[in-house]
Amino acid sequence: MKKKTLLIIDDDAIFNGLLRRQIEGMGFAAVGAGSWAEAQQRLGEIEPNAIILDFKLPDSNAAHILGEIRNQYPVIVLTGYGSIPNAVSAIREGAADFLTKPVNVDELELTVRRVLETAELRESIGFYRNQLASLRPGPLVFDSAAMREVQAMIDAVGPTDTTVLILGESGTGKEMVAQALHDRSPRASRELVAIDGSGLQENLFESELFGHERGAFTGADRQKKGLIEEAAGSTLFLDEIGDAGPAIQAKLLRVMETSTFRRLGGNKTLTADARFIAATNRDLAAMSRNGSFRSDLYFRMSRFVITVPALRERREDIEPLARHFIALLTRTAPMTLAPDALKLLTAYAWPGNVRELRNAIERAVILARPGGQVRTEHLAFIPRDQSGEVVLRFGQEPTLEQIEQEYLRQVMARHGGNRQQTAAVLGVSERQVYRLIEKYRAE
Repeated sequence: MKKKTLLIIDDDAIFNGLLRRQIEGMGFAAVGAGSWAEAQQRLGEIEPNAIILDFKLPDSNAAHILGEIRNQYPVIVLTGYGSIPNAVSAIREGAADFLTKPVNVDELELTVRRVLETAELRESIGFYRNQLASLRPGPLVFDSAAMREVQAMIDAVGPTDTTVLILGESGTGKEMVAQALHDRSPRASRELVAIDGSGLQENLFESELFGHERGAFTGADRQKKGLIEEAAGSTLFLDEIGDAGPAIQAKLLRVMETSTFRRLGGNKTLTADARFIAATNRDLAAMSRNGSFRSDLYFRMSRFVITVPALRERREDIEPLARHFIALLTRTAPMTLAPDALKLLTAYAWPGNVRELRNAIERAVILARPGGQVRTEHLAFIPRDQSGEVVLRFGQEPTLEQIEQEYLRQVMARHGGNRQQTAAVLGVSERQVYRLIEKYRAE
């Protein structure tokens, strides 16, 4: 784990050096500056976790400096002019705490650790508020040999910092595997940070991932930390990495190879302290061969690959998963699963995989009587014809586009217009389905 860094701004060179040694003795990294001008230069080179600031400097003062940096860094004001008015003034201007010279070493350490912990807590709270869609997945539920193999790989690679690539169709539970990998790692005390590459335009994806400086683009009225910074000491889960564009791919490769990056519109090189886990439902190996995905990034991410099998390939898991979802959804009025309903669930191909199964159970629970049974009539929306036969008819020899359009229409009709399930059947991302719909006006 990367050491936390403190920037000490004090014009007394001897005291500055002594303070740096004391801070380093606490297990932190320390950088010194003798003036505000020198400190600004340092801030262009490093990203400190906190600042210790002398109340009076040759070229500025705490009140002025706090006005500029209080929203970016926690600041401990340190001064030989220890009076109540000065303390009140510093706190009012945004200082995290206030100490007077000469400084007691124990008091200094207590203050530094408290300020750093408070700053980290505030960052976490802010992050959670902005990640309402990032709900923690539940535990892996399975009974099949295929998933026992997946669990064995999670147990083996989870405790390491190795980058992992998770492959599998949409809805198979790739995010749950990522969470399980994180939970088995030394970084498990911090929450996993996730970003979905299919849901954002490339410029927004870049800003979310790397952050941006003030003025980087229209509307960027303040500095914003990206998810790589939010994931410091934790795990960054890159979902649907196959949808990332060329610019993102190049920058991701740099981060993974050098553990450094820059915010959008910034020149400062920052350090990345995150473990990377990526997932996709696309064939990255084929994409790397045809040039639509960087081969060097693919090889970097695929050092350890976990393939999550489709639900139709592990039908032994359908029953425990169905019962698990019923238990989750009916805690106040528990329901059971009728044998004929289980037979229907087990026979269905589940093109949308575990996600589709959960949705089906949730709908059935709503239709069933509280405290009763989930029966076949509550699963009437599940197709009984499982032949999988697709017939395309044309009055003349069709073009490839006509075949594609008709096949898209039939798949969408079979799955009630559900684009997620359609994407799973076609073996493409939901974003690609949106593009096809727009192209052929299939809705």
